[in-house]
Amino acid sequence: MKKSNVIRSAVSAHTKRFGVAPTSTAWAPGRIEVLGNHTDYNEGTVFSAAIDLGHCFCLSPSDTPGIRLLAVDVNKVASFEVKDISKVPGYNWANYVKGSFYFIQERIGKAIDGLDCTFFGSIPMGAGLSSSAALEIAASYAVLHHLDVDLDRKDIAVLARRAEHEFAGTNCGLLDQFSSIFGREHGLIHSDFRTLDVTSVGLPADISFLVVNPHVKHSLSESPYNERRERCEQAAEQLAALLPHPVNALRDVSPEEFKQLREQIDPAAAKRAAHIIGEINRVERGVEYLKQWNIEGFGSLLYASHQSSIEHFENSCAELDIVVEAARHAGAPGARLSGGGFGGSAIVLVYDENADDISAGIMDYCRAKGLNPDILTVTPSSGAAII
Repeated sequence: MKKSNVIRSAVSAHTKRFGVAPTSTAWAPGRIEVLGNHTDYNEGTVFSAAIDLGHCFCLSPSDTPGIRLLAVDVNKVASFEVKDISKVPGYNWANYVKGSFYFIQERIGKAIDGLDCTFFGSIPMGAGLSSSAALEIAASYAVLHHLDVDLDRKDIAVLARRAEHEFAGTNCGLLDQFSSIFGREHGLIHSDFRTLDVTSVGLPADISFLVVNPHVKHSLSESPYNERRERCEQAAEQLAALLPHPVNALRDVSPEEFKQLREQIDPAAAKRAAHIIGEINRVERGVEYLKQWNIEGFGSLLYASHQSSIEHFENSCAELDIVVEAARHAGAPGARLSGGGFGGSAIVLVYDENADDISAGIMDYCRAKGLNPDILTVTPSSGAAII
């Protein structure tokens, strides 16, 4: 569904349910992680892109205390107050909004109360395109606009991440929120999660991405995501004891140093660290490839990234492996899982002129393996905004 149709549907549903048109409406896109898997919480670098799928969030003031939140797709309304950190029982989707409101309220010292809210989106749930972050950011933008409060965009991302941590139980980094906020039309976002610097890197005009969803539903809060993060922290701590320079995160360990020392640390931690250290190196090599507009070289890094997810981080699955192999078989320059893994979607780098043929080739290959995936073509898009 096009962005304009999503916004129109959300506004219409809000007006019908609450009897008044929304006074504040925001849009926030989902994202694809292009390269740099699980590097954000290791203070590394990541390539990502906001996409032309996202969430619309509407609100209007109400005389009734508390918050009422309509989820259009399931036609249910959750009610809650923002005064405490307790979760909304029975409505997990509402906790992304309550958490965002709670930490904004805490930050600005102004009560968030008496609001009717509505959200609707075009991001397939469980597809690894960060529907949760898009909802958090859209809700944050809408309520800040309503309150006439201006926060730095990086601060908004940090508050939304806290909502993810404390209300959804996923100990994620800032990648998803940064991607939703800092998206660039026809470009990639290069984020440094040590300095929090964000820069844009252009793509050739004839490049797009296929998002291939083999329907492996996933939830990071219920997956081994948190265990992987703990292993990364363990590896950094053990490597710090062996190296002559400070190691605050795996970002501080070079591939050469890791190769020399990996046998001296816990084997399970070393296995996870191999993926992270390799990914950070691949992102920086990717910067150089894109400066030269070397799409074939850049695509090869995507394939290498996915192989590392299989061998080292073990956050892929059989269905995603089939999709990536199908992309290679169809002649795509690059492909890999996107996002946290353990399900979700794969992304495929394509030239526009070949996109239809590659999409058909992927579908044929997958069907021969017993899969019937959905394939979307997405283009890098601009970030969150007030409508």
